[in-house]
Amino acid sequence: MSVRELVVLGTASQVPTRHRNHNGYLLRWDGQGLLFDPGEGTQRQMLRAGVAAHDLNRICVTHFHGDHSLGLAGVIQRINLDRVPHPVTAHYPASGQHFFDRLRYSTAYRETVRLTQRPVAADGALDRTASYVLEAYRLSHPVESYGYRLMEPDARRMLPGLLAERGITGPDVGRLQREGELRGVRLDEVSELRPGQRFAFVMDTRLCDGVHALADGADMLVIESTFLDEDLRLAEDHGHLTAGQAAGAAARAGVRHLVLTHFSQRYGDPGEFGRQARAAGFTGELTIAQDLMRVPLPKRR
Repeated sequence: MSVRELVVLGTASQVPTRHRNHNGYLLRWDGQGLLFDPGEGTQRQMLRAGVAAHDLNRICVTHFHGDHSLGLAGVIQRINLDRVPHPVTAHYPASGQHFFDRLRYSTAYRETVRLTQRPVAADGALDRTASYVLEAYRLSHPVESYGYRLMEPDARRMLPGLLAERGITGPDVGRLQREGELRGVRLDEVSELRPGQRFAFVMDTRLCDGVHALADGADMLVIESTFLDEDLRLAEDHGHLTAGQAAGAAARAGVRHLVLTHFSQRYGDPGEFGRQARAAGFTGELTIAQDLMRVPLPKRR
């Protein structure tokens, strides 16, 4: 049975607190694990959350500020220490290659795993697998930053009643799916479109075209909301979003499940982020992220 869920490893922005570690997010997707923005302490948070190095297939870094990338050194070394049996691919802004190299080789260790480096230099598709296309879009932050999106290909959902009416049963159903037509019956006559799931990850940014492109039609959007709305000027000056801005973008994009995270340590009441998100017009499922939380993706449409 395939599992699609978000494992939240850390939710703090810039400065960790007693209850919030630096950033870290693992997406489990059909047996693959994609680790986003491993900040300082990610390796320990993985242990607490029951996430093993063997679970990692990709590492996706949005930008090279420390709260999003200082955990890279430990995670990469742990992958090698545990002799992960499969290749691991790393994506990050190409302009930060020197930062990635410094973190990868910050101390001595024995390399046992093939780590493929696939830096991001432009908007668009980065890689394709059988179950998703991974895309990146440029964001607006003082340093180069990219958000990521997984797009599952659309498929067809077979309709048993219509199949039975046309006498198509057993192995013939598979033949019809593969060939598109069987004994004069077309696939589209006995099935309906099943939209593929979409997952989007947006970290440090102002509102920009990249935010809207990534959020468009997302089943789950994980997005920073560093500031509350009353600190809008501060958010814009530092290249961040407020809760209302993030939720407003999600509402316009038709997001089904919104996960707000990356909270400034200046705020004591996380519930206020949720209240401002609702006030901005978001009516879908809403999660205010907490460390070590597991959030399942919504059921397919």
